[in-house]
Amino acid sequence: MSLASDALDAARARGVMIATAESCTGGLISGALTEIPGSSDTFDRGFVTYSNAAKMQMLGVRQDTLARHGAVSEEVAAEMAEGALRNSDAGIAVAVTGIAGPGGSEHKPEGRVCFGITDSFGTRTLTEDFGAIGRQGVRAATVDLALRLLIERAQP
Repeated sequence: MSLASDALDAARARGVMIATAESCTGGLISGALTEIPGSSDTFDRGFVTYSNAAKMQMLGVRQDTLARHGAVSEEVAAEMAEGALRNSDAGIAVAVTGIAGPGGSEHKPEGRVCFGITDSFGTRTLTEDFGAIGRQGVRAATVDLALRLLIERAQP
């Protein structure tokens, strides 16, 4: 079985819908979930918020959080996930924001992705440094980890 199918099955078993908030993946997590036939009973919606303006307008990410921590931060990932949950009918939401590359900086290198996962029990964040494995590699690794987080969080 695929990770996307497993994530849907876990959410289905828990009786919750899934929402996503994506920056660096540009909708690939939502795409992976909706690739599975029958996903409409468990996948509610996805937010592609590539710009800071979109993060603020669609998800309620605070300007102050962006100014203090930057778009690629656990703080922004948490607010993205919480905004997706708040602005949907989902019971669980995952968010990703990162630097797929090429490029980056000393403090925020290529391959760094921040994740947020939230539900009624609270929000968890983490940062993963995938390294300079290329834009496609970073995005694929991000989708895989986001789906694993959904599986883990949806399990009772």
